[in-house]
Amino acid sequence: MTDKDIRISDAELQLLQLLWEESPLGAVDIAARVPADREWSLTTVKTLLGRLAAKGAVSTEGDGRRFRYRPAIDCATVTAGQAGKLVDRLFGGRVSPLVAHLAQRQRLTDEDIAEIEALLRDLKA
Repeated sequence: MTDKDIRISDAELQLLQLLWEESPLGAVDIAARVPADREWSLTTVKTLLGRLAAKGAVSTEGDGRRFRYRPAIDCATVTAGQAGKLVDRLFGGRVSPLVAHLAQRQRLTDEDIAEIEALLRDLKA
């Protein structure tokens, strides 16, 4: 199984995002950084961290009687995997219907359009 194949839930992804911003962190530190509207207990955070460790998405290091966590997979890899799964699941693996859907539903700024055009030019080159 590659890093792209690791299944990451939305809750697990939120913890990974915290660790990508700053690591290593202990479970208490991570719980303190979770947005208050999540209302996660320390036990919930530890459960999610345990799942991420079992998947190989985070590594642990001992710090006395506590563990400190750091991401074992990078953000770009997870993003690519998640985006690919979305395209496969909702658009049959085709990217153009996704782009068309986003363009129709979202208000693209001139800057957004310029970035998309530049990306397409780079892909064609």
